[in-house]
Amino acid sequence: MRGTRSIRGGAAALLAVALLAGCEDIGRGGAGPEADTGAPAARGAGPLDNPDGTRAGLAALPEGRLAEARSLIEGLAVKGRGPKTGYDRDEFGYAWMDTADGVPLARNGCDTRNDLLRLHGRNVRFRDGSDCVVVSMDLHDPYTGKDIAWRKAKAAEVQIDHVVPLSYSWQLGAARWPEDKRRRLANDPLNLLPVDGRENSAKGDSGPASWLPPNKAIRCSYAVRFAQVADAYELPVTGADKQAMLRWCGG
Repeated sequence: MRGTRSIRGGAAALLAVALLAGCEDIGRGGAGPEADTGAPAARGAGPLDNPDGTRAGLAALPEGRLAEARSLIEGLAVKGRGPKTGYDRDEFGYAWMDTADGVPLARNGCDTRNDLLRLHGRNVRFRDGSDCVVVSMDLHDPYTGKDIAWRKAKAAEVQIDHVVPLSYSWQLGAARWPEDKRRRLANDPLNLLPVDGRENSAKGDSGPASWLPPNKAIRCSYAVRFAQVADAYELPVTGADKQAMLRWCGG
């Protein structure tokens, strides 16, 4: 993996400690880690300031950093999208496993989905007797720009999006990866965002040339996050996707 991953171990450890330390208060109905930081923080971190995906949200990229964004995207290798033959979700491990070693929050006793809800949500509440299972939270969805008051009774209203879809990665080379690398991609916070369920379903396994978030303000940020994942896993993208990402970052 490339330089963007060099600080991951330390960041992951700090994040795990912070989340575990906050569990007791959150479980009693207190606010999540960012609940008292005000509205701007609720919109999240910019992708260039969040190279591990361990900070909440996805904020718009300021114009002063567009050149940096384009440089990252321009460095991606290009390849045609291959067949989907042999693809199965289980090739990336069972859904939301806690044992994908090598990514933040692995083996912390909580599955990946609940880790992501806890990381990105505000006013998080857990199931009685649990410091893992999230039953309600408030989420700012970067894809639509809307705020969602989520409850587990309507679980599908918020889904965890793989920014680089697993099927996409399979067709661009992940079919030949060792299984542990595929498991990392499927459970890596860098490649995961809780978002509006309908938009996640609409995206499917599309790349940026075929689907982008409806919220135009964060389309460059989304492109950067897509590029960060591709760069970290040495995964090529299609030529059309690369051009779309550059276009939305001013290229």
